[in-house]
Amino acid sequence: MRVVWEAPVDDNARDYGNGAWLVGDTLVRSRYDAVTAFDAVSGDRRWEYAPPGQDHVCAVGRRVAGSVLLLARGDRSPGGQGCATVAALDLTTGRELWHVRRAPADLTESLTDMVAAGGGLAVLRDGDDRWVLETIRPAVQGSQALRAFDLLTGAPRWKAAVPAGCVPERVAAGERQILAVLTCGRTELRLAAFDKADGKALWSAPLGGRPTPGTDAEVTLLSTDPVVAQVGGTAQGVPGAYLAFGEDGTPLGRIESTGAHGTIQSHGSGLVSVADGRLYAAAEAKRGKEYVNRVVAFDLAKGTEVWRHDRVSGRGLLALEAAGGRVTALARSLGRRHGGSEELLVLDAATGDEQEVRDTGADMDHKTGELAGLLTHEDLLVAVRWGWGVRPFSAYERG
Repeated sequence: MRVVWEAPVDDNARDYGNGAWLVGDTLVRSRYDAVTAFDAVSGDRRWEYAPPGQDHVCAVGRRVAGSVLLLARGDRSPGGQGCATVAALDLTTGRELWHVRRAPADLTESLTDMVAAGGGLAVLRDGDDRWVLETIRPAVQGSQALRAFDLLTGAPRWKAAVPAGCVPERVAAGERQILAVLTCGRTELRLAAFDKADGKALWSAPLGGRPTPGTDAEVTLLSTDPVVAQVGGTAQGVPGAYLAFGEDGTPLGRIESTGAHGTIQSHGSGLVSVADGRLYAAAEAKRGKEYVNRVVAFDLAKGTEVWRHDRVSGRGLLALEAAGGRVTALARSLGRRHGGSEELLVLDAATGDEQEVRDTGADMDHKTGELAGLLTHEDLLVAVRWGWGVRPFSAYERG
């Protein structure tokens, strides 16, 4: 595999505002200070969007709806107004379609899943400082904190009917319904769904308790169709689970991060993928004195293992993507934990059978823990990286 092009090195990186998407033949990279688009084939820069004034990109939507990305921006410096604006960005042109004000929180503002786009709607959650610390200063109440707008025009649509005593922390927008993680009674976590048309509550399901209030719940909304939430497991060595729900909120499969399959590497953003009713994950298991790295597929409806594909001991998996009936994974070559080249593995998503295995001949990881994901475009494999002093995109062509 040869390098076709690489994006310029990122410097002054931050731990917020990061994201990467492929829209047609355009690769888009977001970081705290700008959103930049590249031609996927040539690497030529197509456009760049920089927030106005002193604003930073606080958070970006996990998914793009069509070609529209939703982002939250604002002045996060001491004395600034915080993440007080939500904007819709057309990723084909880099043009801001519209923006709206939001109520920021300035105590423990979570920058994950703050905004979401999907089903023709832009959804945001306002801040609620009083939920964290009782004060006499005004704050947005939970029943007013989840709002939806027309995705293309920004016209207001509704405020969600959040149950009394609950506050939305994270949001996701699907084609059929809007989802939110709620903190209720300061101690309970719930997953709730709201009607796309008017924001009325449809159903809610428990996600477990939490020991302390705040806006940093370890819940990730991995998918809206099917509905899949990751609870815990975001820190290495901390147990977690993947919960699937029916369209009406009926609990379906539950997949523990640790089990007969080994331990799912759920702390890595690029090591778990949801596609076609299945969860695909990188896992590690101990066999005697050795560790075996594997790709495992689970049925989300039943929570059961469908297949597993073991790799040679010592070849840690770095990233995987499930799309188009294939699972594409990148593994660290045997004995090369701090450099060298990586191994490319392509599996049949239905059976786990090998379709392709090759030494890439390239150092695609560059540094342990740096790889954030993989994207595929035609014959190109694009490595996505976040961090200080790294290239956010490197495109490789299969020889």
